[in-house]
Amino acid sequence: MRTRSGSLYTCDQAAPVAGQKRKRSPAAAGEGCGLLRKRQAAGPDFLDAIPDDLVLSIFSRLAASANSPSDLLSVHLTCKRLNGLGQQDMVFAKASPASLAVKAAAWSEPVQRFLKGCADAGNLEACYILGMIRFYCLGSQSGGAALLAKAAVGGHPAALYSLAVIQFNGSGGAKSDRDLRAGAALCARSAALGHVDALRELGHCLQDGYGVRRDPAEGRRLLVAANARELSLALAAAAASAAYPFASLPIGAVAGGAGVGVCSSPLLSDFGWSLPEAEPHTANQFMSDWWALSCVQACAKKPEAATTGESEGELRLCSHMRCGRKETRRHEFPRCSVCGAANYCSRACQALDWKRAHKAQCVPSACQPLNRIAT
Repeated sequence: MRTRSGSLYTCDQAAPVAGQKRKRSPAAAGEGCGLLRKRQAAGPDFLDAIPDDLVLSIFSRLAASANSPSDLLSVHLTCKRLNGLGQQDMVFAKASPASLAVKAAAWSEPVQRFLKGCADAGNLEACYILGMIRFYCLGSQSGGAALLAKAAVGGHPAALYSLAVIQFNGSGGAKSDRDLRAGAALCARSAALGHVDALRELGHCLQDGYGVRRDPAEGRRLLVAANARELSLALAAAAASAAYPFASLPIGAVAGGAGVGVCSSPLLSDFGWSLPEAEPHTANQFMSDWWALSCVQACAKKPEAATTGESEGELRLCSHMRCGRKETRRHEFPRCSVCGAANYCSRACQALDWKRAHKAQCVPSACQPLNRIAT
């Protein structure tokens, strides 16, 4: 009889017993060897000839220049050898901030293991991102604070500022655990490294005498420095992307002027510029999306929660929409002393949100004293 491949076999062959594997015929084995010889004739695999240390060096450079997590994932899926070399600490330590930009909707245990591997390898950005996620989203304040401290010791400006906010609010503990002097010291260290929010926070602390000796002149100088730093960063980012026409902007342009069609940054308007607002950090964007998804899931389970709103005993988010921080205990964040409807994790968030939206929304309440902090 003739098979589909065209080979012949006799009908007097013994039928295989049920459960017994059929032995491969020599002819079929010869065909397999022929296929192997054809693959070898097509050309050698030059990747196998490259030493591991050279491949690891190339992989590290790729990780440092990756524009998204998928760039690293695609290399891991190439072959078993690259997947093994991609697990080395040398690659994890060089991972770029863009390759660590995980999304809240795609959060899973493998994603957490990836960030943990990068953090264990000494990647400061991974330490900061995972520390913020654990502290504010996953409820592991001790583990998150340890990762933030590790990044802060390495000189990560955002981690230093986040620890300052934690000290100012006593996050993760009781109200008596607040340490204003330690928060101001951490904020000063972050400001010295050029962190915009830390410059703004320290400026307001000096103006109000919050945790430091009151010095209004120095506070105003730091606020001007924060605006100048914010302007320079926005100009550099927009010039690199070539997405915004600077030549068409006069010095006296009004923020959000007609014909621009973009959302302007509120504090940059002090310099007469109308520029797109800077994108939030990966950690802040993750936290904002995380709590938005949690709210959607809670409303899906309990439809009446969508109409009743937040209860009095519920932990509240920082009212600055690009922050994403949430209280770790009730009444942790100070509220606006005029309307009492908005609450902020820091003076920097209050200043940003005041010029961005809250100035038009704040209505004095009869039960609130009129002693709002200057923003």
